[in-house]
Amino acid sequence: MKTVGQLLEGKRHGVLSIAPEASVYDALKLMAEREVGALVVMDGERLEGIFSERDYARKVILHGKSSRETVVREIMTGRVVCVMPEQTVDQCMALMTDKRVRHLPVLEHNRVIGVISIGDVVKEVISEQRFVIEQLEQYIHS
Repeated sequence: MKTVGQLLEGKRHGVLSIAPEASVYDALKLMAEREVGALVVMDGERLEGIFSERDYARKVILHGKSSRETVVREIMTGRVVCVMPEQTVDQCMALMTDKRVRHLPVLEHNRVIGVISIGDVVKEVISEQRFVIEQLEQYIHS
């Protein structure tokens, strides 16, 4: 099974982040442009939180707030579940399931070096399963 670090090597872009004082509208615009479901919230080099589509739906839309007037800090998730590069994809899946999160910032020496999504994890698990099935089929047919 791959590690988080190996999974990050195959991703197309680095860390997408937004400042805590940016507007929710700007965060949503960036997420739409980059086709991602979450952004890490960074104050300089420091991880402050994570902002996701779920935060927007539950804390802006349902409360009747304006995305242009609300800042990310007001609605971001501040208690962020993170992983390290040496952790396995299986460990990420277990953590995501247990904590009910869809995005995991990856920390190395207390610096954010990437983000792993549930989509990344599921793709890798499916890829691993395909490989095992192919190996078993080759074994059976030989």
